[in-house]
Amino acid sequence: MNRLYSVTNGVVRGRTNAPLTSSTAAADSARMRKAWTPPARWVFGVATTLGLFSTLQAYRLTMLAAKEGMPIEIGRLLILNLAFWYIPALLLPSVVAVARRFRLDGAHRLRALAVHAAAAMGFAIVRFIGMIGVRFLLWNNGGVPPWMTSWSFLQQNFLTDLDWFLMVYAGIVGASHALAYYHDAQERRLKESQLETRLVEARLKTLEAELHPHFLFNTLHAISTLVHRDPEAADRMISRLSDLLRITFDRSGEPRISLKEEIEFLQKYLDIEQTRFQDRLTVRIDVDPEALDGEVPRMILQPLVENAIKHGIAPRSEPGFLQVLAGRAEERLWMEVRDNGSGLHGRTLKALRTGVGLSNTRARLEYLYGPQHRLEFSDRNGGLTVRVEIPFRRHETGGVTPAAARVA
Repeated sequence: MNRLYSVTNGVVRGRTNAPLTSSTAAADSARMRKAWTPPARWVFGVATTLGLFSTLQAYRLTMLAAKEGMPIEIGRLLILNLAFWYIPALLLPSVVAVARRFRLDGAHRLRALAVHAAAAMGFAIVRFIGMIGVRFLLWNNGGVPPWMTSWSFLQQNFLTDLDWFLMVYAGIVGASHALAYYHDAQERRLKESQLETRLVEARLKTLEAELHPHFLFNTLHAISTLVHRDPEAADRMISRLSDLLRITFDRSGEPRISLKEEIEFLQKYLDIEQTRFQDRLTVRIDVDPEALDGEVPRMILQPLVENAIKHGIAPRSEPGFLQVLAGRAEERLWMEVRDNGSGLHGRTLKALRTGVGLSNTRARLEYLYGPQHRLEFSDRNGGLTVRVEIPFRRHETGGVTPAAARVA
């Protein structure tokens, strides 16, 4: 029996890709909903800026209208103009609450319109009362000109500013709705992304569940061919199959493992195949040490090796040679399985198109990496070479110390 392994130990290190859990999603959703109401410091910062600008504008207009030598009360102008913007700022949380409760895109639009019309008038009245109160604090008579009655003055000021009050209310409601639409869209995208992730994970688990019985059936079939012809070899194969299944079940929850773990699993499988083929099968594994901690899909190489043995080596009476290579090229991880079989003949081509193992491998790579992966088949020196390329990512193994690679 010929076996040539040249696998070098690698140090596992890297990062963890934590799955998105329901608690994480709930926290993200809560954060988005809180962001609908602007922080108070922002609201009053904007109100202060507008108030200062209004004060400068009023000061300039007063200077142009005042007679020469008439004093300009800049302090009162400042208080009056700050109040002009601070009162809407104080009312903003209430307006936003009404906008949230009665959305104009809901099922009861007419009711929402009626509520907003009443709320807008209430907003205008409260704002007007607040401004009149500030005027009476600044001036004894509230700033009423001597030629006007108080009632006429109140009507004039209310009607003059009514359209402005209503526009401010509409602006707050419009901004609240815009933020609500934005965060609704963000939440929908988050949920769609979570659903898509779950669907992909479910599909991958289905593919893995499909692969395991296929692999086990083929291995048991190989054992059955030796039970009567070579009972001792069959017994060794059963023992090695037990080791192989133990590894498989220990890692059943991991869709991705390190390349080193994948090679260790592959060696267990090759032990079984070499027991079956004896001296007809020579295996060589060459792996770049820098690639050993790279992350790969679990059982990505076994179907390729199984295909090479089944269609490239088993039909031949001559000794077969199988080579597994892997390495890293910058940010890409590549793996190759080579055999000295008959290459891309008719039966091999059919197996590439319809075989469970290879179809499964192709589907898993597509789900995991999309257009970032490559799966190529080519003739080389009369045999078949299968090459897989995926993005290089380091795999975190949870601090487990890598076992020494077997050499025999």
